[in-house]
Amino acid sequence: MNSALHQIIRKKEIWLTYFSNILGYRFGRFWESPRHGGESVAEVLRAHGIRFIFTLVGGHISPVLVACEKLGIRVVDTRHEATAVFAADAVARLSGPVFVEFPIDTLYPYHLVEKEVSPKNIPKGIMGKITAWYLKNHLTNLFAGAWEPRELSPLPVLIPQASDQEVQRCVELVSRAKKPVILLGSQATLPPAPVHDIRKALESLGIPCFLGGMSRGMLGRDSPLHIRQNRGDALKEADLVLLAGTVCDFRLGYGKVLSRRSQIIAVNRDRTQLLKNSDLFWKPTVAIQGDVGSFLLRLSKGLTGHRCPEEWPQSLKDKDRTKETANRAKASERTERHLNPLSVLYNVDKLMAEDSIIVTDGGDFVGTAAYIMRPRGPLSWLDPGAFGTLGVGGGFALGAKLCRPDAEVWIVYGDGSLGYSVAEFDTFTRHKTPVIALVGNDACWSQISREQVPILGSSVACVLAFTDYHIVAEGYGGKGHLIGREDEVQLGDIVKEAQRECRDGKSVLLNVLIGKSNFRDGSISV
Repeated sequence: MNSALHQIIRKKEIWLTYFSNILGYRFGRFWESPRHGGESVAEVLRAHGIRFIFTLVGGHISPVLVACEKLGIRVVDTRHEATAVFAADAVARLSGPVFVEFPIDTLYPYHLVEKEVSPKNIPKGIMGKITAWYLKNHLTNLFAGAWEPRELSPLPVLIPQASDQEVQRCVELVSRAKKPVILLGSQATLPPAPVHDIRKALESLGIPCFLGGMSRGMLGRDSPLHIRQNRGDALKEADLVLLAGTVCDFRLGYGKVLSRRSQIIAVNRDRTQLLKNSDLFWKPTVAIQGDVGSFLLRLSKGLTGHRCPEEWPQSLKDKDRTKETANRAKASERTERHLNPLSVLYNVDKLMAEDSIIVTDGGDFVGTAAYIMRPRGPLSWLDPGAFGTLGVGGGFALGAKLCRPDAEVWIVYGDGSLGYSVAEFDTFTRHKTPVIALVGNDACWSQISREQVPILGSSVACVLAFTDYHIVAEGYGGKGHLIGREDEVQLGDIVKEAQRECRDGKSVLLNVLIGKSNFRDGSISV
């Protein structure tokens, strides 16, 4: 038996030598090449128009990073791996997302992988020879043809689109509606439809819009069609609701806020999200699995010459102004200690540049900011999304500044969420990507405390300290300002100074001590 196995293995070794010679002739002697898989990765990324690679350095990805640098792709190293992911997320939202994953043995040169994989001391006997043969064969197959020329251009992306019949059905429904409302979600900002064309389409329709997620800013800062307050009341009155990428999850009461008297058009790329909770609390009149932006352009074209009755958006806007007046009155109230958070946000919003991008990372302070701050245009608001993922601030701001280096990038932080990515002030400094961080410092996880204390009678694990975060930022090469009640009159001047420092290349952290407000009592989500 042993003799027979030896003969089989010997024949396999002869066959492998012959096969290797054929491969060497056909594909080149790849085992002698110093090239590595990182070069192939970099070539593909460049062909796909990738400009940035975000990373926390590690030996398993060094070949990719070195090859990307040689091909002119900018490598941006962060202080936390989560920040690298969030930065890539921000770039994807503002531009063509790409995710690639590789096993390490495809990235290094053949001779290094062979040295690592091949056993240093081959065990004697049949099993040892079988193992050595198997590993050699595996490496040969893995690297065969690795450096052959190949097609690198991007593959086509299949995006679902509404049918002509579906669009026409919606044209008929909208044309008959007297009180239509559009709830615009993040999907409206996705390619292929340009966001500025979508904005023109919405303005042409004249339908009042509530904007959520990435669609905030779609209509600019002061559009008469953008309704920011009293959404629940508007939905009760509406005779038609267009869910344009908006999902009936907890933010819409799982669909319970929609009136059963309203006709509902739902458009979403994802069928699961399109019909979420529709078997429980709501039912679409028309449900379309398709791209939101393209649908809005076609809907507008089909309704050329038609416009929503002007008294409807005007009535909603009047109520909007009434609520806004009440909010401003609350902003003028004096808190027990420190600064009123609403007042801080109104003052900063007033001074933000017209090209500003607002990144939000937090709970209570960010929830208040969502009602107060007004994004200046499309793709100028980045938030964590439905699940409220904390820690996005540093990464989102980094990606945004790289995509739009001339823009004024703001991060609105809660003091709790700041702890996740304050170290990225080092990244901002090293990579010359200056941003401004506005920290609402109330020494508390306030969004949790608002429920935990009245329900359970304890603030355990909710209490933080009025930490000197501005000093931390300066330690990482930025500029820091501590702002308290004694600085209230000079707040505007301090913000302008921060803007000047940012234009001069310094990242700035405004550590604003804020007091307690009942503005968001009873609020769970933005």
